[in-house]
Amino acid sequence: MKSRSRKLRIALEENVAGWLSVEAARNNISVSDYVSEILKERMSDNANYEAAKRRALARKPFLKSDGRYLTRAEAHDRLQ
Repeated sequence: MKSRSRKLRIALEENVAGWLSVEAARNNISVSDYVSEILKERMSDNANYEAAKRRALARKPFLKSDGRYLTRAEAHDRLQ
């Protein structure tokens, strides 16, 4: 089931619009559907990244742990 669509008007540089038309045609879909797919993928990637970041930050520190995260220098053994 396709969700309700909203019309949106955008301006593109000529070379971008040309590329977009060709790519949509290669995929046998409309330019609108192609742009929608690209944006959905971008949204999903962003959501996945944010979820992974939250999981990583929720972990307890490890190795030289004194309750804090290592600095970049400490993590790479670049102590001054």
